[in-house]
Amino acid sequence: MKNSKEFLSKAYLIDKRITSKIEQILRLRELAMKANSVLSDMPPNATRNFRKMEEAITKMIDLENEISEDINYLADLKQKVVKAIKKIGNPEYQVILEMRYLCFESWEKIAVNMHYSVRHIFKLHGEALNSCTKNLELD
Repeated sequence: MKNSKEFLSKAYLIDKRITSKIEQILRLRELAMKANSVLSDMPPNATRNFRKMEEAITKMIDLENEISEDINYLADLKQKVVKAIKKIGNPEYQVILEMRYLCFESWEKIAVNMHYSVRHIFKLHGEALNSCTKNLELD
């Protein structure tokens, strides 16, 4: 992959996907709890409610397995990102890329932490991406 920004941004997207799946599990747990409370009241159609709860639990297990796979992939990807960033000779560039692509910090927060304007951070970020791209092309 020759586009360093695309490569570095993958971790952010995977992190968001993991967060989304965790939210889905929470919603499914809520549904399962609702089905369980209906079951405890012993309504006339308890079998259907049990199936709904069973389906919700099965979906939760599937999502938890997907999350586990995504977390493993994210950890591997972050290691590759760290290696790519470490190859850059400029420590300032390294910090900007780490804060943005490993910690998922906003541009404003990076600027405040580094005592620069956001505009200057954008300039440094562009230079850092160029350095990173050169390193990726060497691989």
